[in-house]
Amino acid sequence: MERVEHAGKRVLPVVAPSERPAAAKRPTKREQADWRWQIRNAITSVSSLAREIPLTPNERAGAELAERQGLPIGITPYYLSLVDRADPNCAIRRQCVPVANEGEFLPGDLADPLGEEDHEVAPHLVQRYQDRALLLVTDRCAVYCRFCTRSRMVGDGGGPVSDAKLAPALAYLRSHPEVRDVIVSGGDPFALATDRLVRIVAALREIPHLDTIRLATRVPVTLPQRITPELVRALRPHHPLWVMTHFNHPKELTPESRKACERLLDAGFPVMNQTVLLRGINDDADTLETLFRGLIRTRVRPYYLLQMDPVRGTSHLRTPLAQGLSIVGQLQGRLTGIALPKFIVDTPGGKGKVPLVAEEIVARGEGTTTLRTFRGEEVEYIDPVLR
Repeated sequence: MERVEHAGKRVLPVVAPSERPAAAKRPTKREQADWRWQIRNAITSVSSLAREIPLTPNERAGAELAERQGLPIGITPYYLSLVDRADPNCAIRRQCVPVANEGEFLPGDLADPLGEEDHEVAPHLVQRYQDRALLLVTDRCAVYCRFCTRSRMVGDGGGPVSDAKLAPALAYLRSHPEVRDVIVSGGDPFALATDRLVRIVAALREIPHLDTIRLATRVPVTLPQRITPELVRALRPHHPLWVMTHFNHPKELTPESRKACERLLDAGFPVMNQTVLLRGINDDADTLETLFRGLIRTRVRPYYLLQMDPVRGTSHLRTPLAQGLSIVGQLQGRLTGIALPKFIVDTPGGKGKVPLVAEEIVARGEGTTTLRTFRGEEVEYIDPVLR
């Protein structure tokens, strides 16, 4: 039944005995290709995780903490298949397996780093900019990423937001013509049943002043089986729809994830990628160059490289700003412009996004600016004389 949802915080999935796979039974290829099977068989507990991966003491302590409180464990069999079970420093493993550091709250850490609760204009609707708004339609995701900016609410057991509870948000949007762009997020909207997601998108498309509807999803990365022909056909009548996805490492660009992106692209959905800069995972120019080149080969546009938000319990994954600027400087000149994303800091407190670039202005004079190229050469640029 398609309405199966991922287990949330302290809420275990209800699976009929006949649906539970026998311990020794290997899933068929057909089962593995079914997104519902992936959701039903997701890893959601310390015991199930320990059966799949030999946990380090740090990981076991983190998993036990996650099972008691905070952001729950949730890993699809597909995404788990990308994990190196012998390497605790595996880039995929560090994104989805909890560690004890998640219990550390350090200076600068915030429960709501983007000030979304302070900018809520209606239930489940956040407006931080005059012309755009964020609609939160579920608390569920296929995989619970350990750096999630909404760990305060994601996986808390609420599940999909009902039509009745979304009604005030839709009423607000209808009465505010200055809002031209809505980002549908959560949780992950693609974790919803198809008919539920389509009803939300159709309701938004009926608002005449909305130019853009964006669907923010990590499903092409963590559950690519969800991008079915049925899903694409159901959403396509509501174009223009943009898909904002979230590849962080080249290992995530698998044949399955590429196929999911291509299915969306071939159906007219522009796909943009937002990569989070993560310590020890992708915080070097070579890894990001490989990722961004792989994305453009898949026709996915690298859109943002995001400085990780200062979410409480995630400082072990955050990089210094100076490191991000250094990486951006190294990538300049190594990558074509269509493969080079903007480096963005989403400022704490919901004050808005700030793009950062490596400082390449060496000196300023009267009518003359000295610039440093990506090769390290210094070049003078002379302003025109205005008459």
